[in-house]
Amino acid sequence: MNKREFIKKSSVGALGIMLAPSFLEKGFAKEKLRTAHIGVGNMGMEDLKAISSHAAVEVVALCDVDAIYLSTAHKMHPEARVFFDYRVMLEEMGDEIDAVIVSTPDHTHAPASLLAMEMDKAVYCQKPLTHYVSESREMKKVAEEKGLITQMGIQVHSFYDYKLATLLIQSGIIGKVHTVHAWSPKNWGYDGPLPQGQDPIPDQLDWNLWLGTSTKQPYKKNLYHPGNWRKLMDYGCGTLGDMGVHIFDTPYNALQLDVPRTIKTECRPSNGFGFPENNTVTYEFPGTRYTGKSLKWIWYDGPGAPTMHEDLLLPGMEMKKNTASVTKSAKDKISLDAGVAGENELPEQGAMFVGEKGRLLLPHFMQLPKKIRKGKYVDISREIAKVSKEHNLGEPIRNYNTEGPKHYHQFVDACLGKDNTTAPFDYAARLTETILLGTIAGRFPGETLHWNAETAQFQEEKANKYLSGDYRNF
Repeated sequence: MNKREFIKKSSVGALGIMLAPSFLEKGFAKEKLRTAHIGVGNMGMEDLKAISSHAAVEVVALCDVDAIYLSTAHKMHPEARVFFDYRVMLEEMGDEIDAVIVSTPDHTHAPASLLAMEMDKAVYCQKPLTHYVSESREMKKVAEEKGLITQMGIQVHSFYDYKLATLLIQSGIIGKVHTVHAWSPKNWGYDGPLPQGQDPIPDQLDWNLWLGTSTKQPYKKNLYHPGNWRKLMDYGCGTLGDMGVHIFDTPYNALQLDVPRTIKTECRPSNGFGFPENNTVTYEFPGTRYTGKSLKWIWYDGPGAPTMHEDLLLPGMEMKKNTASVTKSAKDKISLDAGVAGENELPEQGAMFVGEKGRLLLPHFMQLPKKIRKGKYVDISREIAKVSKEHNLGEPIRNYNTEGPKHYHQFVDACLGKDNTTAPFDYAARLTETILLGTIAGRFPGETLHWNAETAQFQEEKANKYLSGDYRNF
């Protein structure tokens, strides 16, 4: 079943066209925003807390396939109605909902979001936007056609240091950029054996609803729910999909990139089940006003990442095979780990812009970018002060608890007609497409895939079957 058939066959698909439009692109001058939350465990709980911390938000509906998560969220918002099935929630509550927050595993992002969008609901969807390239393009299309308020959950997009780095690059601080290196040693891959047999489904979990539109599979304890789905091809997008979205965001935005022309991934042979634990993905992008004629982008992930490259050498650093301890790197750390590295150490996660007039290092996250030229750090305090003043950035605040909600509140304010979102689906779909092309290339290690952005097809026909998936009728 394809996306359109899924929406049509869902009762909400027929209902949606009868509903009065909710919050469209310019928002409405209303005092309250009624939100429905699909997925309220783990990151979904963080999203619920951040959205509901806005004074204008009224949480009216909560949905999760895990009764324990749902019970915890309901204690926080006892007036909200609770559901296990998002389709039932959207059908029954319809015009009582203004905006939908989607915080599920990746494979349910698009099915849930598209149902809500067909009902003219504003949507905040966690990153990566979708599980398939075709879904990203569909969500972008529907958002544009309906003029919906949308936002992807990349909260660091709204942080001072990322805005600053974007402005510095666009001001020409290192000239035109020809290469970007980006990395994370997180390990959302699985090189282990394929699962055998099945385990009893926990009483609190509706396994059929968790699987949703994906292929039916027997339940295995600790393999899918609650967190390890990121490692598996049918449900997540690996480390590239988890951390790549965060770390790609600023270079991608600053250089005003579109989707790449070629993609090559170096990794172990694909087993069709789990993403490789170590990946090096090389993209080639068409040039923009901020780059040379083309741009080379290299992504490294997994234990020990990044592989050392001369572009990554810092003042006082010796050339080594790897920059980080494998033991330390292999931990499944939270996405927003702001550990501070020494002067001659690469940050554990980050990006390096390489340009005509030097390099710019951007740690992940909540740390100032640093310029390097001819093997030495360069004082850029004047440049920082200049762009900060010109663009009214204010002073950096190193408190995630106060800074984190800003991206969410921007979405709420946009729905109320008081602001604009900075990561709408028009932008998020292109960024996500870039990420997903890298995961597809991982199925063909060492091969260069050629992408046609106009036709949304690979030159290599064998790769095209991974651009979309059949939706299971559940």
